[in-house]
Amino acid sequence: MSNRPDSSPLVLGFLLGVGATWLAAHLWTYRNGPKKSKQLKSEIVDGVEGLIGNTPLMRIKSLSEATGCEILAKAEFLNPAGSPKDRVALSMLQYAESESILFPHTDSCIFEGTVGSTGISLATIARAKGYKCHIVMPDDQAQEKYQLLERLGAEVEKVRPVGIVDKNHFVNLAKRRAMEYGKDDPDAKKTGFFADQFENLSNFEAHYNHTGPEIYRQTGGKVDVFIAGAGTGGTIAGITRYLKPRIPDLLVVLSDPQGSGLYNKVKYNTFYSHLEAEGTRKRHQVDTVVEGVGINRLTQNFNMINGDSWVDDAISVTDQEAVSMSRYLVNKDGLFIGSSSAINCVAAVRMARQLGPGHTIVTILCDSGQRHLTKFWNDEYIANANLSTEAPDNLSFIQ
Repeated sequence: MSNRPDSSPLVLGFLLGVGATWLAAHLWTYRNGPKKSKQLKSEIVDGVEGLIGNTPLMRIKSLSEATGCEILAKAEFLNPAGSPKDRVALSMLQYAESESILFPHTDSCIFEGTVGSTGISLATIARAKGYKCHIVMPDDQAQEKYQLLERLGAEVEKVRPVGIVDKNHFVNLAKRRAMEYGKDDPDAKKTGFFADQFENLSNFEAHYNHTGPEIYRQTGGKVDVFIAGAGTGGTIAGITRYLKPRIPDLLVVLSDPQGSGLYNKVKYNTFYSHLEAEGTRKRHQVDTVVEGVGINRLTQNFNMINGDSWVDDAISVTDQEAVSMSRYLVNKDGLFIGSSSAINCVAAVRMARQLGPGHTIVTILCDSGQRHLTKFWNDEYIANANLSTEAPDNLSFIQ
């Protein structure tokens, strides 16, 4: 019998130590290595379409600190084609494909009448899907909008600004072009699709199904006021219809540029005076330096919230307020925004003052100033409109 001490406890301790080390190492690898790989894979999106949506909700520091409210803005200008119209364009094209109106990588062509942003979004997605694109626009828009469309491969048709009752209004002409397309061609897949952003409820659905839920998730449902402008009405209608049933005390406020009839419709249920009727103004919709929002008729998209107290209030924003806000934000926050974004920010400050500190206000930054360089951000153009281009030091410019 050996007199050597029993080594079993030492061996057992050693094996347990090795086992514990092995287990710890593998647990670390499981928790960190594979998880990171899986996370990285989930962050890879599929093409341009995958870049649309899930935009950040940013706190505008200068406006929040000046008012005592949390003024949050959905940064829709970060969509790949630079506006919330990317969501709308994708939704409308998916609808057309599901109805066998469009056939990818054929002679199918998308037609739309637009002042710019929707056309740019349609042209971007059309290129990705292999469609042709024909855009009809008023000839008084910022030059970079036409240039962007042409670089994206769209055919751009410029027309004189006229009222909607005119058969050559840009929307009516786009519809006619779509109906004429492919008529003399026996190939059934040479189809023309009129996107019809003003009346096509795929516009509303894009924001009801996506933008609204994103805002609700990003805020945890803690929102006191939602503010947006309306051109087609799809953005404000879709987001409102999603948020209001879930946030019963939510105030929805329309921001409207000068000359638009929607302000009077919401406030007084009187659409507009004869002086504001389309066809009597200098421009195609409303007589303002603001592009992309403001209208003097009800669209099918806006009708989704017209009535039943969906919209609680409206704020009319002057051209000077919009211009001053854009210059204020670029100086204070480095935030370079377009005209429709500017009126939303003016309305947000006005509501913050009305309600007092401690409230959360959400609005939309529709586009950046990059597609407004030759007009809204052109000091000579603004001065010719008898407006000041001075960058204010505070928010006293808001009436």
